[in-house]
Amino acid sequence: MAALRDLEKPEITASSLKGIQKAAALLVAIGEQRAGEIFKYLGETEVEALSLELAKAQKIPTEVCRDVITEAVESVLAEDYLAEGGVDYARSVLMRSLGEDRAEEIIGRLAATIERRPFEFLRRTPAEQIVVFLRNESPQTIALVVSNLHTMLAAQVLSDIDPEIQADVALRIALMAETRPEVVSHVETVMRSRLSAVGSQEYAAAGGVKSLADILNSSDRTTERNVLDELAKADGELAEEIRLLLFTFEDVVKLDDRSIQMVLKEVDQKDLAIALRGVNDEVAGKIFGNMSERGAELLKEEIQFQPPQRKRVVEEAQGRIVGVVRRLEEAGAIVISRGGGSGDDALV
Repeated sequence: MAALRDLEKPEITASSLKGIQKAAALLVAIGEQRAGEIFKYLGETEVEALSLELAKAQKIPTEVCRDVITEAVESVLAEDYLAEGGVDYARSVLMRSLGEDRAEEIIGRLAATIERRPFEFLRRTPAEQIVVFLRNESPQTIALVVSNLHTMLAAQVLSDIDPEIQADVALRIALMAETRPEVVSHVETVMRSRLSAVGSQEYAAAGGVKSLADILNSSDRTTERNVLDELAKADGELAEEIRLLLFTFEDVVKLDDRSIQMVLKEVDQKDLAIALRGVNDEVAGKIFGNMSERGAELLKEEIQFQPPQRKRVVEEAQGRIVGVVRRLEEAGAIVISRGGGSGDDALV
């Protein structure tokens, strides 16, 4: 197969290049500055391999650059579709937009990636069935499985498991860092056998505080409260870290106008002026839109004339406002909309 130095030959196409050659061609196509940014995220071995190909590369035809960029974009989109709804969903969406042949080509190209996803075979399994399979397993094993499921399914499984071990499982997800490949392979094999399937997959990192927060954000309020209350008994700092991730200052746009107005009555105006520094127009507009015209003008003037603030100061002010939101929610004065709950969790 021709190396990149032969790209000036008209018979060379993007499809004839190896993976490393396509990657090098893509870096050339996007320019030195963007390529340098990408290098920051690569390992030493990858950088060395790409540097060698870049050194070989000479003139790359425009059509090859275009095809390589198109393939990269399609692959990213396809992986997003896979993460959202699995192989069948990705294939269906790609077929509608690109046609059957192109869709099958992309799915085929990503086959290795698909096979590397831990517990991918559970994606279409009902949550209640997964809970049954896990019923006699240890909290650590349950945490491993749940942390590798996609967010909505993980939220449903966490909501359905026994409340007595629910918080223990959540704690293990939050503290999870890496798991030995052989452990994951064994658990997958057991799960597959219970689903009358065969084979095993390799481990991919999952879990952690952010993972648990994402799951709880998609859980019902009862599950969230139970998990956080029990976590607070075991590790107060960890519980608070997760609690803050469940609702960020930018999430104020998810509140209805009445709830925002209640929050504004409770917050310190100085905190509000600092917290609004650097936020996007949607957040600022939501805040100003729920104030009186005079109040909004005064707040804008205060923001305009206040001295520059350190990022830490801004984040602390935002955190205090988030604390007000959480306190009002705990008191039942407002309701934060979240996925996976019942109609009782809808905005009022």
